[in-house]
This record gives sequence, C-alpha cells and structure tokens, in this order.
Amino acid sequence: MAKIKQKSMRYDQNDYEALSASNIPKSLVGTKHFDSAEDASVFFARELDYVKSQAYDVEYPELTALTLFPMSSEVDPGAETVTYYSYDKTGMAKIISNYATDLPRADVKGKPTTAIIKSLGDSYGYSIQEMRASAMAGKSLDTRKAESARYQIDYLNNKIAWNGDEETGLRGVLSKDTDVPLYVLPNGAKGSTKWSEKDADEILADINGMLKQMARTTKKVEKADTLALPSEAYLELQGRRIEGTDTTVLSYIQKNLKDIQNIVSCPELDPDSVDTNPYAKEGEDGQGVMLLFKNDPRKLTVENPLPFMQYPVQTQGLEMVVPCEARTAGVLIYFPMSLLIGVGVC
Repeated sequence: MAKIKQKSMRYDQNDYEALSASNIPKSLVGTKHFDSAEDASVFFARELDYVKSQAYDVEYPELTALTLFPMSSEVDPGAETVTYYSYDKTGMAKIISNYATDLPRADVKGKPTTAIIKSLGDSYGYSIQEMRASAMAGKSLDTRKAESARYQIDYLNNKIAWNGDEETGLRGVLSKDTDVPLYVLPNGAKGSTKWSEKDADEILADINGMLKQMARTTKKVEKADTLALPSEAYLELQGRRIEGTDTTVLSYIQKNLKDIQNIVSCPELDPDSVDTNPYAKEGEDGQGVMLLFKNDPRKLTVENPLPFMQYPVQTQGLEMVVPCEARTAGVLIYFPMSLLIGVGVC
C-alpha cells in the first residue's frame, strides 16, 4: 500500500466507528492505497479530524456582530427559552443620622423578557469518489466544504445579532421591538441628515448630540464607549478634514472624545444591507444606521447556548455527511438605555 502523509494523526472514535459500520471503507480496499477496511476507516477518520479543526479555527472578520458585541454561552443548550430582565436604574441616596431606619432604596426596575432559543443547522459531506481522489492524490480532503458550513451558520448568527428574525421572534440589536431609544438626526445646512452632505462641524454635532442625549436621559449613568458606523459614514470620518487643519474628523474624535474608545466600520449598517439593517432598502431609498453603545456584557450579550458544533460523521449511501449545529437566543439587552440608534447617517 502506498503511504500517504496526513496532516492529522488523531481521530474521533465516533467518526471511526461510523465509518467502520458502513460499506464505504470496504469499497475502497484494493484501490492501491488501503489493505483493509480498517486502514481506510482510520485514514478518513483522521482526515475528518483535520477538516473539522480547520472549520473550528476559521474566523470571518466581516461578520462584525460576532466580534463587536460581548458573546455569552451561559444558557444551557437544552433550554428552549431564556428569561432575562431589562433594567432601568432608579432611586437616590441621602445623608442619614447615626440611627436612621428609613434608608432610601437605590434599586433597579426590572422588566422580565423571555427570549426564544432556536437551532441553526447545515451540513457538508464527501462522496466516495472524492475520497478515492483524495487517497490517489495523497492530499487531504477539501476543507472548504467545512469552512463554508461554518460560514453559513456564522452568517445567520450575525444577521440575527443585528436584525433578529421576525418569523421566530429572535431579537437583534436593531430590532424595532426592543426598548433601545432612537436619536433623531437633524438636517444640515444642505437640508439632509447624510454625512456626505454635512460639513465636519455638523458631523461632530451629530455625535455630540447622541452623547448628550444618552447622558441626559440616563442622568449620566450610561457612558457609551463604542460607535458603530455604516462603511460609507466611516469613510466620511476618515477622509473629511477639520476646516483649516490637516486633522481628519476621525482623528479629532479619537483625540478629543475620550469616552469613545472604539469606532468601527460595519457594512451591516449600510443603507442597502437589507438582511441586517431594518431601515435599509434596495436601491437608493434605504437609510444607514449608526449605533452608539457601551460594550459591556453587563449591558448586552449575544447569547449562543451552543456555539458552532460538528457532529460525528453519518454515512448516507455513497457519501459521508457531517451535520453542523448552533443554538442562539439572539441579543439580550439588559440596559436598553446604554444603546442609542441614529438613523439616516447615509
């Protein structure tokens, strides 16, 4: 038998047993590469170990919600719902005497909210001919199938984190049935809310206006540290200069607005990103959205009780198939006033 160098010498016992119980390894005996069905089972169990590891390791930075927002897997994967509380800080302290018994309550008002948990799933597989070709060429199975399966689940997770899913009731950060407040962008001198038609001072006034509204409505309790922008609006900050200087608006914000530690370009907020932006539309009638928020797991989390998981291989006819699953509750927003949405920035 010709020796084939493999990238992984480990294998999942469940994969090995599933392959051994099928007729696929037996059909590969006598193809110059395998002396027995056991050799073939071990070989392809190792191949699957390598393929799966590549899918677990890959990251997709363009899916910004999965890296921008705090992630959590605290809820048990077996749960069908999760109940959490949305809070609004209330109460006050006062000067008391040594023997005071009438201490005021500094408390929080909590509104219970129940979020449904849903499974996301897909699969990938390899035909017996693909397995023969892999053995003949001495190359590993194509990892792009596993990476594609991972991407499709992450893409859906990202979509839900931004915009929720109306059909199932999953909520996202921008879902219109949350208590996150909206900021009304004023028109600039040219009669538009779009930053492309505003000067640097008007753009800065919009950002300061959002900061002031959050401070006013929360009595300065909530202080945002992150500004997420549509890609077009981010480019305006990056390219627009303060009049009479070489300083860009982006540099000015980073230097002078100390509370905002992170300014992020998010294509999901673009005016034509209909999957992730509920204010978007195809064509030129959509509205880009900016999101000012406190990036803190005490304020909000993307709740994924079961992160992306690949199950042991299943054999179906002349193919071996790997089922994939994740479970999500969407975004849980504990302090809605720690976020602020501005619509119409582009």
